[in-house]
Amino acid sequence: MDIIHILSEQLNLEEEKIISVRDLLDEGSTVAFIARYRKEKTGNLTDVEIREIEKNLNKLRNVEKRQEEILSSIESQGKLTEELKEQILSTNSLTLLEDIYSPYKKKRKTRADLARELGLEDLYKYLFSEAKDNEDALNFAKDFINDDVESPEIAIEKSLDIMAEDISNNIDARNIIRRDGMIRAKIIATEKEDSENLYQTYYDFSKKLKDIKAYQILALNRAEKEDALAIKVEFSDDYNKKLISNLYEVNNDYQKSLIDKSIDDAYKRLILPSITTELRNFLTENAEDESIKVFSNNLKPYLLQRPIKGKNVMGLDPGYRTGCKVAVVDQNGKYLDQAVIYPVIPHKKEKESIAILKNLIEKHDVSLIALGNATASRETEVFVNKLLEEIDKDIAYAVVNEAGASVYSASSLGEEEFPDLDVTIRGAISMARRLQDPMAELVKIEPKHIGVGQYQHDINEKKLDEELSKVVEDAVNEVGVTINNASYKLLSYVSGLNLTIAKRIEDEFKEGNLIYRKDLKKVKGLGDKTYKLAAGFLRFPDSPEILDNTGVHPESYKIANKVKDLDLTEIDIDKLAGELEVGRPTLEDIISELKKPGRDPREDNPEILTKSEIMTIDDLKIGDELTGKVRNITDFGAFVDIGVGIDGLVHISNISNKFIKDPNEVLTNSDIVKVRVIEIDKKRERIGLSMKDVK
Repeated sequence: MDIIHILSEQLNLEEEKIISVRDLLDEGSTVAFIARYRKEKTGNLTDVEIREIEKNLNKLRNVEKRQEEILSSIESQGKLTEELKEQILSTNSLTLLEDIYSPYKKKRKTRADLARELGLEDLYKYLFSEAKDNEDALNFAKDFINDDVESPEIAIEKSLDIMAEDISNNIDARNIIRRDGMIRAKIIATEKEDSENLYQTYYDFSKKLKDIKAYQILALNRAEKEDALAIKVEFSDDYNKKLISNLYEVNNDYQKSLIDKSIDDAYKRLILPSITTELRNFLTENAEDESIKVFSNNLKPYLLQRPIKGKNVMGLDPGYRTGCKVAVVDQNGKYLDQAVIYPVIPHKKEKESIAILKNLIEKHDVSLIALGNATASRETEVFVNKLLEEIDKDIAYAVVNEAGASVYSASSLGEEEFPDLDVTIRGAISMARRLQDPMAELVKIEPKHIGVGQYQHDINEKKLDEELSKVVEDAVNEVGVTINNASYKLLSYVSGLNLTIAKRIEDEFKEGNLIYRKDLKKVKGLGDKTYKLAAGFLRFPDSPEILDNTGVHPESYKIANKVKDLDLTEIDIDKLAGELEVGRPTLEDIISELKKPGRDPREDNPEILTKSEIMTIDDLKIGDELTGKVRNITDFGAFVDIGVGIDGLVHISNISNKFIKDPNEVLTNSDIVKVRVIEIDKKRERIGLSMKDVK
């Protein structure tokens, strides 16, 4: 199998680029390293393109491995022919490979095997080659009567099991049903035992497989698992059987009747259950891939939100009976102070709570409040507005997505960072730090707990974790990690590093042993290969070597030192690249880094929306135009936080004046957008928004 050629066709990329990526991956290079520091070899492929090559390369290698296993198995049985070998090697689909291998698999005895053991194979051959009619067949079948075969009729009946199995192993027959499945077949759901009416939408559901949406498949799977709905796939049975019948030549009407009877048996008993399972697995896998894609598209920009630097921040984790937990951190995220206040019901100690917060704000020069959006958030926001009215200082607040904060608070990492603090205070610290550096804080929890996906509980957990971990890795390496205040969890996502080495780096830095980038080589277990993969993504702002605080890789320091004293705005890049014997992409990156050493690429992203007054759904009117932040993107639209405590939905039909198939064509998670209110449903707390024709 020519994997490179197949990948080139699949991904529409030149074979040379794919070969380069393959070789680099096989050498142990990470996707981030290849995308950033091997642009000349890959032709400037992005991390997304390299990930696609990696994923599809692994798939095809699995096919190649399965080919070898199947060839070995069939050869050991003494049944491998040159024609069969060629058929196996020319197939790059695991499904078709299993079809080819099916007749040779070691499996429990089938009805066809039992018929052969009874010596009925000769009868089977006679029936479909020489039998003229029923009488002729019965006369021939008399010779096969024994203790286990009581009559000629039973002999014929059992011999047809061999034909049914042959039909079920016929790849063309199976493909007829597969094709029907992807063109005409429908998935049908009916109510079973749904006492809470959770799946009322699907009580009388019928849709072609080719038209069904990812979220519908996942919902149906869940409902079936909970025994709330009965699910079946409905094929064009008569049409399919007719097409299968056309695959077989017969000599007379009697043989035609036997073929039709065998087809009926094979279709219902052998092929249909198998193809139905196969198609549903295919739909589920695609639905999971689609949902993971939605999750990934939301997650990366969410991680890459613009940090708020240079501000001491107060984090508020709201609550009713147990009070609102308060934590103050300095501009570097260092914990300073804490408190617990009771501003809302059932306590309503507003004056006392205001006094406590005013004191903390003055004591620690707080200029921003981070308010968690979970239980009691709205009531606490009303209280925060009253607080701001009593403060002369210019101070604002932002509502922060609290998803996963409790997971971090109770985690071993949370306990390591703040062993002497209550878990609830750790949550308030997390709120504050999520404003200061969203990525550094969010990587401390598993990506699936961040709350920016859809249907995540219906997706294979291992598959979801693996794919989202890659998204986090790409985001972290896109930004780079400043060594001064990085947790080992953040460091572990750096190209080439793992948790063990990340912990050692953190410890060595705290001990004052890491000043220069090259000092990383002192870390136990961090050899030359790991250093090469990781060094360029780690920033050392206090290093006397200015290049240590840039994305310039140490392997390019000699070139960078020749460039840094030139007028960077007047360089003839092609000419200089030739003189320095370096590729143009690498030289461009070096110049870009030298222009702004230590620059955080997230500074180009939209600012966090802060507020100084509260709004509620009661303040909204149809036609109001507002600024909001995209909180989540699904396949049917986008949810936008417009500051009223309820995210509004911009349906896909209202996102753009032009037709779009996917909201991601226009929007990215965490975008700041202008919207118009088009629907207000106070009873159900739903807000409809539109981005069309907004000023």
